[in-house]
Amino acid sequence: MKHLAPFIVMIALLIAIAVLIVVITNYNLKKKILNKENIDERMYIILNNLTGFNSEMLKWGIILLFGGAGLIVLEFLPHDENTPLPYGVLTVFVALGFLTYYFLMKNQKK
Repeated sequence: MKHLAPFIVMIALLIAIAVLIVVITNYNLKKKILNKENIDERMYIILNNLTGFNSEMLKWGIILLFGGAGLIVLEFLPHDENTPLPYGVLTVFVALGFLTYYFLMKNQKK
């Protein structure tokens, strides 16, 4: 497990950098579109597509929150090393995260 930790940290850093780059480029594109003199229908469609990124961030935030909660619960559950209980508990918590996101988006569209 000690050899896996640096790899996971590097992946997390690369994902964070990629998200930051996407947010900055979306901001610059929105700014350029809004600074134009005449805005046609295609530009409104582009602007609407660029603002959907916030719901993606919410989705992954909820999933990671529930996944972390599942890991915390696993710390307090007694289990044997060879049992599949940790996988099941973590899967249930991540599924609850997905369902929470689904119901939030479903209620938001109403």
